Amino acid sequence: MQPIEIIDNFLKTEKLEFSKLSIGNFIGYKILPENLINVLEFLKQNKELRFTVLTDLFAADFPERDKRFEVVYSLLSLKLNKRVLLKIDVAEDDPVHSITSIYSAACWYEREIFDMFGIEFKDAPDLRRILTDYGFKGHPLRKDFPLTGHVQVRYDETLEKVIYEPVLLEQEFRNFDFTSPWHGSKKNILPGDEKATKQE
Repeated sequence: MQPIEIIDNFLKTEKLEFSKLSIGNFIGYKILPENLINVLEFLKQNKELRFTVLTDLFAADFPERDKRFEVVYSLLSLKLNKRVLLKIDVAEDDPVHSITSIYSAACWYEREIFDMFGIEFKDAPDLRRILTDYGFKGHPLRKDFPLTGHVQVRYDETLEKVIYEPVLLEQEFRNFDFTSPWHGSKKNILPGDEKATKQE
């Protein structure tokens, strides 16, 4: 029996709502968040499948949707040399079950998703920020996060410490030269160009 048939049979037997995803050579399923733990345990423990490696765990933000976040789990079976992707849709204030009890490697992935998107993971052993400062406000990979951020960080030499202050967008007027050396500009000769014009 093919891996996809084994997974399909399990999902149908357990009466779990799902839809198949077409993602290149990957086997892909969109499932409900409340079924996540059950499905992951099956994929890892089934002797014919053995999806024992969590290769990636990431999220994407779609603010126009009611459930604005997609969380994607990428698993690898060394036995079959196959990958499976599981997607779940998550509303902004809904926590997701932590999967660290099944895949211990998920801990840092979950911390990163929490830090960048603000998605909380229930029963996560360590849900501290991992990429930004502990006092950081907001979640930088959300589409509604300002490109400039909320604060800027600088080192103050007189106080001899790092200072956080509101973002200031003061810039001097700059005159950009958009001519390209690839278009053969005659007035902007770059070092080395004079060699190309010499005839031997």
